[in-house]
Amino acid sequence: MLFTDLGLSAPILRAITEEGYTTPTPIQEKSIPAVLKGGDLLAAAQTGTGKTAGFTLPILQRLSGTPQATSGKRRLRVLILTPTRELAAQVQESVLTYGKYTGLKSTVIFGGVGANPQIKAIQAGLDILVATPGRLLDLMSQQCVSLDAIEILVLDEADRMLDMGFLRDIKKILAALPKQRQNLLFSATFSTEIKALADGLLNSPALIEVARSNSTNEAIAQLIHPVDRNQKHPLLAHLIKTHSWKQVLVFTRTKHGANKLVTQLEKDGITSMAIHGNKSQSARTKALADFKDGKISVLVATDIAARGIDIDQLPHVVNYDLPNVSEDYVHRIGRTGRAGSNGVAISLVCVDEHQMLRDIEKLIKQKLPQEIIAGFEPDPNAVAQPIQLRSQQHQQNRKPRPGNGGNKPSSGRPPARHTNPPKKSFSHS
Repeated sequence: MLFTDLGLSAPILRAITEEGYTTPTPIQEKSIPAVLKGGDLLAAAQTGTGKTAGFTLPILQRLSGTPQATSGKRRLRVLILTPTRELAAQVQESVLTYGKYTGLKSTVIFGGVGANPQIKAIQAGLDILVATPGRLLDLMSQQCVSLDAIEILVLDEADRMLDMGFLRDIKKILAALPKQRQNLLFSATFSTEIKALADGLLNSPALIEVARSNSTNEAIAQLIHPVDRNQKHPLLAHLIKTHSWKQVLVFTRTKHGANKLVTQLEKDGITSMAIHGNKSQSARTKALADFKDGKISVLVATDIAARGIDIDQLPHVVNYDLPNVSEDYVHRIGRTGRAGSNGVAISLVCVDEHQMLRDIEKLIKQKLPQEIIAGFEPDPNAVAQPIQLRSQQHQQNRKPRPGNGGNKPSSGRPPARHTNPPKKSFSHS
């Protein structure tokens, strides 16, 4: 199937063609016709499957087919809610890229930056608003945004929004929307909580599930390097230098761990920067931009801060620390192996993390290969030390901090544009 077979208008097809795409991904092939029909949709799709275009393209088509009244200010017709700033910026970039010949107007709002430019953009008149829940509620409380003409609501990465404690915020926003509207809910998993949310929100939805929600991409080579906890940094530096890695996304468990690792790598002559919740907006934007532009070799990130990072043909992901939640392993390594490219996901595992590794292998239903690197052999007599785990209940009940859009700070910079876009499949996620 080609994009030309999906009932999209010439202006939208022109924009898709200019990006170098001809063939939709499986989620796009299924979701675009479903959204165009006008009914509700519940879709399970992981990061990297092309889900963002799976809803932005048909939304642009639907709005183009029923244009705004020619007189008066535009009324806001579509609301897209996302959990993090990176994802919000990524969705807005998709709307701008594929809607550039439609004449539709959109903007993105999130916390951590000044609200005045966002308010002015809204007041000028919009068709589409992309928002994080906290900043949207802030502007609603100031009566700066009206949702009474919303025709389509999108909840993107709804599972992550629930994990981050946004359920109460989402319910407040839903209460301000017209009862008659189209609802699109996208989630990486169909958990009990997501099903409960969907039951209360969706009306006889179409169901789409692309790949098992806990499966990993076959284009990603996964490898475990057993190592002592105090040898993780030297081993990472060794791997980067030995293999001349130029672009590596590294995940740590904590913000402190991310900062410490950056300091250590810089001493080794490896250019690196960290992205996490304690970094300023400008620091996060610079780190992400420098990483995409190749000015630094290593971007060290925590899970929440990295949510939504979309980098074409990222070759290497390293789990410096295994994630506390097994499902996050799938999300992490899904940053590589996109758009038909192969990727490598390496995990440095110490004795403290053996149970975490077993849980991950159980989740993805495969035994991960292990390779001990000469000179970094782990001590067979090492004793595991307890790892402080965040309570999942605490995560769900965590209240958003006022004034930052309700989510942990992260970069608002839109993803880099394609330099050599893939020709066979379309996988902006």
